[in-house]
Amino acid sequence: MAQHETLGRYDLSIDPAIAATALLFTNNETNAQRLFGSANRDPYVKDAFHDAIIAGNTHAVNPAGEGTKAAVHYPLSIAAGQSATLRLRLTANGPAAPTSLEQFDAIFALRVAQADAFYAQRIDSSGDAARQHLARSAYSGLIWSKQFYNLVQSRWLSGDPAQIAPPPGHELLNTNWTHLYARDVLSMPDKWEFPYFCSWDSAFQCVSLSQVDQALAKRQLQVLLREWYMHRNGQLPAYEFGFSDVNPPVHPWAVWRIYRLPHAGQAADRDFLERCFQKLLLNFTWWVNREDHNGNNLFAGGFLGLDNIGVFDRSRPMPMGGELEQVDGTAWMAFYCIHMLSMSLELSSTDRVYEDIASKFLEHFGAITHAINQAGGHGLWDEQDGFYYDTWRRAELREPVRLRSIEGFVPMFATTLIARESVEQFKGFVHRADWEAKYRAAMSEHVLNLGDGSSQYLLSIPTRAQLERMLTRLFDENEFLSPFGIRSLSRAYQAVPFVFESNGQSFSVDYEPGESTSNMFGGNSNWRGPIWFPVNYLILESLRVYHRFYGESFMVEFPTGSGTRVTLGEAARRLSHRLQNLFLADAAGRRPCNGDYACYRDQPDFRDLLQFYEYYQAETGRGCGASHQTGWTALIADLLNLESRWT
Repeated sequence: MAQHETLGRYDLSIDPAIAATALLFTNNETNAQRLFGSANRDPYVKDAFHDAIIAGNTHAVNPAGEGTKAAVHYPLSIAAGQSATLRLRLTANGPAAPTSLEQFDAIFALRVAQADAFYAQRIDSSGDAARQHLARSAYSGLIWSKQFYNLVQSRWLSGDPAQIAPPPGHELLNTNWTHLYARDVLSMPDKWEFPYFCSWDSAFQCVSLSQVDQALAKRQLQVLLREWYMHRNGQLPAYEFGFSDVNPPVHPWAVWRIYRLPHAGQAADRDFLERCFQKLLLNFTWWVNREDHNGNNLFAGGFLGLDNIGVFDRSRPMPMGGELEQVDGTAWMAFYCIHMLSMSLELSSTDRVYEDIASKFLEHFGAITHAINQAGGHGLWDEQDGFYYDTWRRAELREPVRLRSIEGFVPMFATTLIARESVEQFKGFVHRADWEAKYRAAMSEHVLNLGDGSSQYLLSIPTRAQLERMLTRLFDENEFLSPFGIRSLSRAYQAVPFVFESNGQSFSVDYEPGESTSNMFGGNSNWRGPIWFPVNYLILESLRVYHRFYGESFMVEFPTGSGTRVTLGEAARRLSHRLQNLFLADAAGRRPCNGDYACYRDQPDFRDLLQFYEYYQAETGRGCGASHQTGWTALIADLLNLESRWT
């Protein structure tokens, strides 16, 4: 029997068909004697079961039969090819042992049937068995990745008075986040290797998670916006080893996505939308005040989740002085604006107060798009190359950093469609939009474009002409288009590394399709070539938006130079198939994501086990980084469910 102050009583019933040698008890306390050479404050520590079973030290466990950890010890001898089944049942509120093996097995069979029915409602049935298995594995991985997360920052800084003193420098980490009080069940990126929340990971996770646990997805997005997580200045915490780091502002996108996709039979949750919107206003203001250094609507932000993608570490001061005007930082803020605009128009339908806020975000989107495209005659768009580049700036000197990376496509993400009828019901909003168009024509070029005969307005950073040039590079197999998705850096740098020279200093970047060869950000993450799911997903989503607006009038070569011209919707479908191919077995049973691990190809018990990696080798598809990061890689399930809706 287990008793908890908030969870209540639970009972573990043990099937007597296979005799257990003993019930073992100890406490979940660190073995300070073994680790640090200091005395244990409790004689029964967390590794006691190992000592009792492996070393035969029966005094390691509590003879009183109590503790905060318990185990049932079964000594079994199992011959090769044979198996043994252990039946245990944990129940709440009193004993409920199965009265027979048939009842126990019947309960298992019922739970399997319920799980099958649950996933059948959430997975597109038009896909084949392999794709349905892939989607189910991704969704179940998200459920598996839920974990209780408890961090009280003010206590953590002081250390545990009953334990040895923390190492030097411990007290300096996150010192301005002493308000943070986390005590929640959250979806983690990877329970084994990343057992903590990451703010931009959470946004992608919650979009997928909403298909199988919408309540948790909403709660997780909301809790990061609450005052015991969000800083008083409006910043969202990034992750526990650096809450003040700046991650891409994808939270509003996730909120809007989940709001718009309620489950069948459910009404849209306006309370959820409005609660999140109010707090997002604070975070948006923090971004404007913190990252628009010169007040010119060109934003910085540092590494912004893309770790080592830059020619130098963007999270630190520029080694040659000056500062960086960032394509991604600027485009993410336009991305922020369009989702806040969409939310405010939705809220305006029942509360006209939000109409004024919608006008504010429309104007701000126009200002940012004007700045990134042509402010002062240059912006961050390079007309010669047909690409967006970061720009190094010092005093009056401005120099583009002509490194072609996935960052240059982030402006594509800042696009949305707004139904004409949704806008024209708000007279004040329409009047303000007309005023902007008349008196700030240059800033309104990308705002509320209405296609011929269209019932929808398009908001977009790139014009059609710019988009055409960007997609030529995006779908070029010698640059970004890999057999398994979109590379994070142009493959052109494999033969000739990129070199940036300034003030007598030289910096270089080459194409690295797998693990990083640089120690930047610890060397365990690499954005200089591999396939990453979050940015691939947003590329696909933006292509779908552009297709809905331009339709058959916008055709591209896919791949570039192939002579095969398709719509943007069909290009998105084909790109999605490349991402799916990471996980799908070929005729020999080999899945690219498993690399050369033969057991996943040859062993029957392993063939259908899918691991979801942090990122993927761009040329072979082999999984890299954390190997259980269902997190944002679970977006593959959403792509499978979109199969019938790309065009």
